[in-house]
Amino acid sequence: MTASGESLAKKEAELLANLKRKLPELKAKLEKIASHWGYEDPVYRFYYHSFKVYFLQKETQQISELLRSMAPEDCKLAPEFEELLNAGASGKEFSNEHNQNWTQHTRPIVEAFFHAKYFLEMAVKYGTELEKPPETLPSGWAALLCFYGLR
Repeated sequence: MTASGESLAKKEAELLANLKRKLPELKAKLEKIASHWGYEDPVYRFYYHSFKVYFLQKETQQISELLRSMAPEDCKLAPEFEELLNAGASGKEFSNEHNQNWTQHTRPIVEAFFHAKYFLEMAVKYGTELEKPPETLPSGWAALLCFYGLR
């Protein structure tokens, strides 16, 4: 294995250790956002054109902060995810004028939430299932490696 390969392997192990260390916090957050009020109702609010869809921004920020806190040293979150966060979790406030172009204003909020939820789900799944970084990469683990810039 090359030096850079050894470095990546070390960072993967560090990521897995961080996931395991924060597993209770990850599971609690996932349970909260998977609930009726954390998931079912806010997504319904998008289709109902309710200002309450804007509340997803706070949850998305909290999820992203939790995920960011587990990044191995010198690793940054995927620029694609950062772009989604900037578009959909940047503290936008509802305005009646948004009703004229509802999806233009609110779809980025829901999109950012769905991506944050996905990575939280993968963190819980692989933090629970894996004992060590696998040689053959399951898609969700590979996605986490991309998320943290390790692939």
